[in-house]
Amino acid sequence: MLKRLDLYIIKKFLGTFFLAIVLVMTIAIVFDVTEKMDDFFEEQVPLKDIVLYYLDFIPYYMNMFAPLFIFISVIFFTSKMAGNSEIIAILASGVSYRRLMVPYFTSAMLLFLIFFIMGGYVIPPANGKLLDFLDKYNIQKIKSENARNIQMMLAPGSVLYIETFQMRAKSGYRTGLEHFEDKRLVSRVTAERIRFDGLKENDSTHVMEPHWHFENYTKRRFEGLREEVTYGARLDTILPLEPEELFITAEQSQQMTNPELKKYINQQRLRGAGNIEAFETELHKRYASPIGVFIMTLLAVTMSSRKVRGGMGKNLGVGLALSAIYVLFSTVSTTFTVNGVMSPFMAVWLPNFIFLAIGMFLYTRAPK
Repeated sequence: MLKRLDLYIIKKFLGTFFLAIVLVMTIAIVFDVTEKMDDFFEEQVPLKDIVLYYLDFIPYYMNMFAPLFIFISVIFFTSKMAGNSEIIAILASGVSYRRLMVPYFTSAMLLFLIFFIMGGYVIPPANGKLLDFLDKYNIQKIKSENARNIQMMLAPGSVLYIETFQMRAKSGYRTGLEHFEDKRLVSRVTAERIRFDGLKENDSTHVMEPHWHFENYTKRRFEGLREEVTYGARLDTILPLEPEELFITAEQSQQMTNPELKKYINQQRLRGAGNIEAFETELHKRYASPIGVFIMTLLAVTMSSRKVRGGMGKNLGVGLALSAIYVLFSTVSTTFTVNGVMSPFMAVWLPNFIFLAIGMFLYTRAPK
């Protein structure tokens, strides 16, 4: 059961946090509007679209910097309580330090649930709208119309090659499709062009299937030392692939919900793709960042619950430095996955592990 003291701390925690969010996001919006004002006027962007853009802008950046806001908010109001001797009075009344942490972690649990749901299911579609807005009004070119040097495994033993693919025409040039059985090449189709014919319903299963066709093709079948060659102008086929899948970049990982991200990673692993580190990193971030709420809360409480000479200035200064290091460390460590130095799991979770260890050390040293 939550006591009056718990409700008092929870109210201070959430009130300070959301006040900090409102202030910082207001400043961020003002700076962003100032930066993009010329583009808005030049492209004659409707006011409605601008408002919708910033409605998607707010949750994205709020979720990104949530651990930082929580850390500063907890340090601010806890230092103030310590300065007013409220922490001393609470501990002197018989409340243990561990019991004092309950309302803090209750608030952290609520924020964890909010940011986990937002980060995994609400913000990804909003990110798609943000990028569509920037691309539509030529503020920032996001989407590409051409893809080059595509190589992917469509299914076990089936590999597709396309030298150039144009999204506008939904066609690729200088392409090949190879089939293997027990690591032995059994057939190969090469063609000047491959074209997407659209999704068509299968009459027996009533499932929509992607239909393609090769133009000016050469088909070879291998049986031991024998080779059978067939030429033709058109060869219709069904491939488990849609043109949009050829243009998925690392930036688009932020537009996928958690189920979509997991499905894509498993699909690319099956296809033998080697560029899924960014997607695995993004998926781990969806869990590591909300967990960081608890770690930042632990750090902030243990740092600021001691009454110090000079008020909260020292605590805020140290807190800002630590939170800046945490954000910087989290950003830098994820670049290690690109170079293959670390696995996505270790690169994303390492800052949490280190700062959790610091938090536990400070907890043992906190005045009880």
